[in-house]
Amino acid sequence: MYTGITQGTFEVTRAEHLPDLLRYEVQLSNELAEGLVPGASVSIDGVCQTVVTINEAHQVAFEAIRETLDLTTLSELKTGQQVAVERSARVGDEVGGHDVAGHVVGTGEILKLVQEGHVCDLLVGVSPEWIKYIQTKGFVAVDGSSLTVGEIEDTAAFWLHLIPETLRLTNLGSKVEGSQVNIELDARTVAIVDTVERVLSERG
Repeated sequence: MYTGITQGTFEVTRAEHLPDLLRYEVQLSNELAEGLVPGASVSIDGVCQTVVTINEAHQVAFEAIRETLDLTTLSELKTGQQVAVERSARVGDEVGGHDVAGHVVGTGEILKLVQEGHVCDLLVGVSPEWIKYIQTKGFVAVDGSSLTVGEIEDTAAFWLHLIPETLRLTNLGSKVEGSQVNIELDARTVAIVDTVERVLSERG
């Protein structure tokens, strides 16, 4: 479980794409790597990943299988790329965002990017079947970052309004129109919407 508060972006130092597997390494800082052991969970661009190995230089190795690659942007991961990283939450940690599981439902696309002063506005296109779970002023995780939805645009897109601190800590500031991002829906919203729809359907 994660809080959706990205702890920084870090470099991919190796990415080996095999037919049904991705093996890659990320160079973490001393602070973020402290206490990290094989088997621990780390969010990489919003995808829950298991630590395979970690060396003394704090290079952390991960593996992603075909199902993960088919659903996420990890399929396009390259050496030298910066990825957003969050360590898993511990009991007692402050939840500055919202509960994020690292279970990405698929990818969205940056349809429009508007930079006005210190604020960056992103229009994110998603599958029409997801939009009922994305509510104005509700939560959505984009590349692992817990973000507040600005407005819904048509039937398959929503606006995000990002402050400078979010742009500094995440990789969202490096996105351009056409970039793909990982989307995780808010589990509580999904449960409520599905329950209401089921009850109304049963009532006829």
